[in-house]
Amino acid sequence: MSAEHSYTIHLLPEPEGGFTVRVPALPPVVTYGETYEEAMANAREAIEAILDVYREEGIEIPPDIETRIDKLTIAA
Repeated sequence: MSAEHSYTIHLLPEPEGGFTVRVPALPPVVTYGETYEEAMANAREAIEAILDVYREEGIEIPPDIETRIDKLTIAA
């Protein structure tokens, strides 16, 4: 039986619509959905797929990592 894992995800609204999803603890995971629901479903699928690959290849499954979103102002 597989252990349960929780991961922080970043959802980035795209100018043309939809969302890009990234998982900081799992850099190979980048996906997209036209709606929030689709983005979340695609993220779940992508995370499950990469964890399956890690298990098959004997790669240690990484824990979640804490992230911080902040704002930086630059004079242009």
